[in-house]
Amino acid sequence: MKKYYPIEKSESEWKEKLDPESYRVLREKGTERPNTGKYYLNKETGIYQCRGCGNEIFHSSAKYDSGCGWPAFTEPVSPDAIDVKMDYSHMMIREEILCAKCGGHLGHRFPDGPKDRGGIRYCINSVSMDFEKK
Repeated sequence: MKKYYPIEKSESEWKEKLDPESYRVLREKGTERPNTGKYYLNKETGIYQCRGCGNEIFHSSAKYDSGCGWPAFTEPVSPDAIDVKMDYSHMMIREEILCAKCGGHLGHRFPDGPKDRGGIRYCINSVSMDFEKK
């Protein structure tokens, strides 16, 4: 059963709104190459937002250097900022992270984060986000 999100667009509307790489990741569940993303090494203070709809998803205070090659966070700005669903693609079992407002693919969640910060790692594609410096 397909989940409906508050922000719905046709595929042609998404293609018009997003650059090709952001479209591939957000709408086609792609991934960017490791160690290449715009926000991978970003250490500025601010809010990360879904590039598809502007939904606030992660605060910079939750970002840490996991060494995984993608921006990593310990928690979203709020539990209702994201959706989590099982992903069985590529012969793996993972938890996919989606924007709760537009359903855009953000990345995946893993149980190998810092133990002192909850033990969860949100591994997120830079091209699925925008950043608002505070």
